Amino acid sequence: MVIKRIEPISVGKLAGILYAAIGLVIGVLVAFVGLIGGMAGTKEFGALAGGLVGIGAIIALPIFYGLLGFVVFMIGAWLYNVAAGFVGGIRIDVE
Repeated sequence: MVIKRIEPISVGKLAGILYAAIGLVIGVLVAFVGLIGGMAGTKEFGALAGGLVGIGAIIALPIFYGLLGFVVFMIGAWLYNVAAGFVGGIRIDVE
């Protein structure tokens, strides 16, 4: 079996979903650290500020990571298709 072409949109969609999930996990971690850091501060609005940064991270990071994964993997699939046009693709032996 030889993989001669990869559909860039399908790769981009899959990578976008996977990277959005990774961004959500990282966003939750950033939110937790921001909340703990805000609570440790001496200012009266420290916990509120940490919570707002955390909510922003939970919203922004999945969107950012998802879009970045979509674009980067689409470009990667397109580059694979160009290179496979020259060398014939990847040969895979399956049983």
